Amino acid sequence: MRLILAGFGVVGQSFAKLIVASEPQLATAYGLVPQVVAVMDSSGAVVDEHGLNLKRLIALKREKKGIAGPVRGKRSLDVIREVEAEVLVEATPTNFRDGEPGLSHIRAAFETKKHVVTCNKGPLAVAFQAIHELARHNGVQLRFSGAVGGGTPILDFGRTCSLGDRLVGMKGVLNGTCNYILTSMEEKGTSFGDALESAQKAGYAETDPALDIDGIDAAVKLVIAANHLALSRSGLDDVKIKGIRDISAGAVEDAKRKGKAVRLIASAGGRLSVEPVLLERSDPLCVNGTNNAVQFDCLYSGPKVIIGKGAGGPETASSLLRDLIEIRAGMNGAGY
Repeated sequence: MRLILAGFGVVGQSFAKLIVASEPQLATAYGLVPQVVAVMDSSGAVVDEHGLNLKRLIALKREKKGIAGPVRGKRSLDVIREVEAEVLVEATPTNFRDGEPGLSHIRAAFETKKHVVTCNKGPLAVAFQAIHELARHNGVQLRFSGAVGGGTPILDFGRTCSLGDRLVGMKGVLNGTCNYILTSMEEKGTSFGDALESAQKAGYAETDPALDIDGIDAAVKLVIAANHLALSRSGLDDVKIKGIRDISAGAVEDAKRKGKAVRLIASAGGRLSVEPVLLERSDPLCVNGTNNAVQFDCLYSGPKVIIGKGAGGPETASSLLRDLIEIRAGMNGAGY
């Protein structure tokens, strides 16, 4: 299976490393022999129809901070349209404003009959229904399990819960950065500012952490999940959002004395909301650190919970590979 990889940052490089490490298992267990024929980053692109040397590309990226080769001047859309491949793996940075460049990459792939695997939340947030319709129109598959939960298969678990049952709601912790901050405040008695600084030093929070601490990232993930699981056909504007920026050390300490904890909870089932909530310490959603936890409420079989790491290069790369295996199975008319 020939792949085009758009985006060669932490996730893209982790995916390349995982492909190299998993080659024997993929061939034996799934009949999948991935061959990366093009890689693009902000410096340009490299293309080899016979397959690129991924170890060499990773070393080049580390040494020179870019991978541009003979096709330096070629636009990413030209590469996607012109290079022969079966799948586009879209791992460019998320842009919540207009979904670009990921949205255009996905559209170009579909228009040239390529399947798409992505962990990029931007295109899904701004054009969920449109890109699904475009995929159906062109007879190709779109997989995006890494967009919500990173390496933890939250969306797949939700779909499984709905088989033979009906989902009536979901709620949970969808942003590991906020959870890390709140846990730090709780365990160390630090202020919000100090906990945020710790998260930034640890690499969990960006220099500008607004998307995380103001609840936008969690809201986008909620919208993606709600649409995917048929809980709502809503957009970001339909979500009531309140982040954790105003949570004080006193409020966290007061909750702790009462045997409770503050967590940023995203919920769907009726209205969509993201807001700080007081949870009992025994609540399965009261996870610590960067973990995510989601409860799916089923009409007949009751609540079910999934817990796991919500982000990270290797973790998200595993979701891309999982989706790639699913695409391979779909191409064969089978399923795993």
